[in-house]
Amino acid sequence: MRALLLLLLAASATASSAASDSYLSKLFQDGPADPCYEDNAQLRPKRCIPDFVNAAFRRNVLASSTCGLQPTRYCEPSGGKNEGCHICDGSQPKLAHPPYYLTDLNNPNNLTCWRSEPMQPHPQGYQDNVTLVLSLEKTYELTYISLQFCSRRFKPDSMAIYKSVDYGNTWQAFQFYSSSCRKDYGKPPRATITKANEQEALCMDAHRGDLGTNNIGARIAFSTLEGRPSAADFDSSPVLQDWVTATDIKVVFNRLHPPQAAPEPTPDEALSTNLLTPLNETEQTGIEHFNYHYAVSDLAVGGRCKCNGHASKCMPSARDNGQLVCDCRHNTAGRDCEKCKPFHFDRPWGRATLKDANECRACNCNNHARGCRFNMELYKLSGRESGGVCLKCRHFTAGRHCHYCREGYYRDATKSITHRKACKPCDCHPIGASGKTCNQTSGQCPCKDGVTGTTCNRCAKGYQQSRSHIAPCIRMPKIGGIDAGSQADTGTGTSAAASAKDQCGTCPAATKRLNMNKYCRKDFAVLVKVTGREMVDEWVRFTVLVDALYKKPRNNGANPAFLRKGPTYVWMLASDLNCKCPKVKTNKLYLIVGDRESSVPGRPGIEVSRRSIVIEWRDEWHSRMRRFQRRARECR
Repeated sequence: MRALLLLLLAASATASSAASDSYLSKLFQDGPADPCYEDNAQLRPKRCIPDFVNAAFRRNVLASSTCGLQPTRYCEPSGGKNEGCHICDGSQPKLAHPPYYLTDLNNPNNLTCWRSEPMQPHPQGYQDNVTLVLSLEKTYELTYISLQFCSRRFKPDSMAIYKSVDYGNTWQAFQFYSSSCRKDYGKPPRATITKANEQEALCMDAHRGDLGTNNIGARIAFSTLEGRPSAADFDSSPVLQDWVTATDIKVVFNRLHPPQAAPEPTPDEALSTNLLTPLNETEQTGIEHFNYHYAVSDLAVGGRCKCNGHASKCMPSARDNGQLVCDCRHNTAGRDCEKCKPFHFDRPWGRATLKDANECRACNCNNHARGCRFNMELYKLSGRESGGVCLKCRHFTAGRHCHYCREGYYRDATKSITHRKACKPCDCHPIGASGKTCNQTSGQCPCKDGVTGTTCNRCAKGYQQSRSHIAPCIRMPKIGGIDAGSQADTGTGTSAAASAKDQCGTCPAATKRLNMNKYCRKDFAVLVKVTGREMVDEWVRFTVLVDALYKKPRNNGANPAFLRKGPTYVWMLASDLNCKCPKVKTNKLYLIVGDRESSVPGRPGIEVSRRSIVIEWRDEWHSRMRRFQRRARECR
């Protein structure tokens, strides 16, 4: 792992510009094949990842301290001799040492160094915290972080590396370096990493490893996965995937080497003891001091643009002011391809792996919906095959997949379910049908008694049309043992119907009036509300609710328990009802004054004949009926 890291660092240090230019050219190159799909057919998705790059190359770095705010002289020692003293002046480009030099092209033969302001000696070393903040401007998965110092004398004795995953709002420790880890950071040197603490920052000795040469300074390199147990199975470790993710990097230099750690100057170096001296500083005779500073020639961050295995490149987005975004595939969306694109929620989003690209699938809405949502319970019940639920089904469809017709519509068998006119309105007749909802397969409407047809628009055989909206078709009466409906089939229906009408005659006028004498002669008097009706052979059975009982039968009859408040039945011959003698409608209140209860087994309730008094109720009659009750003793 360490050897591989060194090779990556060397390649990054010597070819940053070439690699970056190649990377940028690939971002805008339209190749013949899409790396995110097999065989360039875009039928079999596979995991794809962007190129490995130096994410810090030409990125802006914010430094808390930079040499050159005031013109300053510094000297660079090497091999016991001073190579020369120079001027650090931020107002002159050729004499400046800005943070930009940290991420420019790193040429070992012509080092460009960022330098901090001078620091004065301190009993505990040069205690002057200097911070470098690098914004990657995009989420990356990092492999290493490397700092190349301009000289081994500028290598810090104590430093810390932090990362942020929310663009600098919060920071998490990434790695510590110190010759006294416990004292500086409260951590033991070289602690053991297990699967239980794979996101723990370690502390290493900053003096170990590459100390550099006279021409090239020492390097500190941090490998994000080295020593982490799950590194070999990175695709299956969300913990490590989160550990290597970062949007910003912060490096904090806490302390340079103590003064005693510096080598003794040679006689030739005595003239330039002060390595960094302000030009306007007045020499203090008899006092010898050192002005040290931090100097870094290269800050490299190796990694890949994070796209969760769903993109092979990152590119500037014109929609987001040129921000770097993943060129998402596999029906994913988001800056990091971290979610499914709209209408592709039939399975949960997942990071692509070598075994499964975890492509987001479109919801199955049969072309009747533009939106859907994911339901985990349905997904589990389907054997992890489908979890999409369609929203706002159009074209009169309904259901999870918009796969059946909504209430009041039925399927048109001549059209596919995906057709925009796959559902037709039921079109139930407003009088002949008992509801507006038809059979979703056949379109058959629910017809009233005696009514037939798909839309309930005609009378059935043996029935004739009436003027009632409640019973639009009534059974034809039998004449001489022959049903009038059957006669109609032989061409004699018209004359038979006319003959039946002639046989109705007129209803007795006495059935429409009530006085005390009639009240006394009749067997019972009740107030009922008609709630329904149906045909039973030649009888019409009305379902009623007894609202008031004004007179009880003189004897209990065959069924003494029925005549009381509550539900019961009223029986009437269909022939009498056809002749409207009496005339009864549903949902109306009627005063029924009759001669007897029904005594026929299987026909409990009240029998109403032509001689029964059936009068549509009026509220002002209530006091009159009470008066009849009080005078009932007059009845003999």
